[in-house]
Amino acid sequence: MSEGNAEKPSLATGEQVSSSQVRLQFTTRHPDISLPQNTGPILVSTQLRRYALSTLVNTLLQSEKPIPLEFLINGTFLRTSIDEFLTANGISAETTLSVEYVRAIIPPLYLASYEHDDWVSSVDVLSSTSSAASWAGIGASTATGQERILSGSYDGLLRVWNMSSQIMATSPSAVDGGHTASVKSAKFMSPTQLVSSGTDRTVRLWKYTEAADKLSAQIQPYLELYGHKASVDSLAVHLPSNRILSASADHSVGIWSAKKSDSPAAPTNLLPSAASRSSKRRKLATTMNTPQRGPLALLKHHIAPVSSTIFAPNDSTVAYSTAWDHTLRTWDLPTQSLVDTRTTSHPLLSLTALPDLNLLAAGTSARHITLIDPRASATTISAVTLRGHINAVVSLARDPDSSYGLVSGSHDGTCRIWDVRSTKSEAEGVVGESMYTISRESAKEERKVGGEGVKVFGIVWDRDVGIVSAGEDKRVQINRGKGVVGKMDGVGST
Repeated sequence: MSEGNAEKPSLATGEQVSSSQVRLQFTTRHPDISLPQNTGPILVSTQLRRYALSTLVNTLLQSEKPIPLEFLINGTFLRTSIDEFLTANGISAETTLSVEYVRAIIPPLYLASYEHDDWVSSVDVLSSTSSAASWAGIGASTATGQERILSGSYDGLLRVWNMSSQIMATSPSAVDGGHTASVKSAKFMSPTQLVSSGTDRTVRLWKYTEAADKLSAQIQPYLELYGHKASVDSLAVHLPSNRILSASADHSVGIWSAKKSDSPAAPTNLLPSAASRSSKRRKLATTMNTPQRGPLALLKHHIAPVSSTIFAPNDSTVAYSTAWDHTLRTWDLPTQSLVDTRTTSHPLLSLTALPDLNLLAAGTSARHITLIDPRASATTISAVTLRGHINAVVSLARDPDSSYGLVSGSHDGTCRIWDVRSTKSEAEGVVGESMYTISRESAKEERKVGGEGVKVFGIVWDRDVGIVSAGEDKRVQINRGKGVVGKMDGVGST
């Protein structure tokens, strides 16, 4: 049957159901596209697939403009005919199926690329809906088009960009108080405060000030934090508590205060003056008189480089970390104690939270993403495995408009968008497949093998700006699409 020729729906009021038909009760969580309350079960052919069901529901909604829809049965996206789904899941066609429909994700459109002089390791966004603006209580004052993008680069510099791809400000060079080696992570802690870290083993705080005309800005160092003995590769920030978390290749997780007055003295053996007393260049870098402080604590239970750390979404006194030692660890920050350890099968390279599902997503060196329930009551380590990348998954960010969505960045040169409901059962457990793949625009100029030259290093998903990724191609890339960001669950055609 052609999907465009869906059978006219008939209310199943005692009709005999043939072996090739099934009753569907359609539901949705979106009031603007819900069917009338008196809409009963609909009798349809079991040969129908997603497109035909979307046509059917749009007919029932009497939509002036068709709304692309996806369908979930028992919480799983329909990716086959109804008949194949029933057979695969051992469901009788005589059962009235409850089918939830949601707006389909539309492929994210490419918007722009911001070119750098060197590899771009990290990216963050300041917008009306970003954490940094919300914490500061000025989210609504960030007008559309006035968003800012922060990038950290292997050339040791931070850059703040406007939405017209113009550089608002660049951080000082090493001799003027900046990083002395590659930047690996950069975050907005507030609209006027930046935090960065890098292979120079430091965490640095910066004051960010924009001119009144919003055409230029300054990035000025105001605190240097010392304590790690190797590269500091990932940061998490929380303005309400003035806390910063760091993940380091020295196997430790650092806890820091963003306030100079709350921070202990810096370990003298780790300061630049101690490391290179004979270096005039290093001495010059310290003449800026930027205050230097140490960590509140270093958490040292990992036995390999720590790749990522985050605050628990609903409790800033709890942190999670992932490492090359295959483990996800849970920490109680006030007592600086290890609470729980989950051991997986592969090195874990990235981490984000899906708070509404009580799950953490961890990217692995084995090219997949594993979803982990960190609660003590969880009986299994891996709840779902997301497969599709062909190289390490080194960056993750959750969808700001969906409890179920996330995006991943990989060394294979792509970002993939996932809905954790889009799964199927296989011998090794529940496996998810990506909804869409975002390629690097630079790779389209010349075909790259296995991500060579276009590795993705960092990613953030912002409701206002879109999916912003950073990579080996020396570019920050922005992708956006209706239904991917913005009012994905908002008002549509009726």
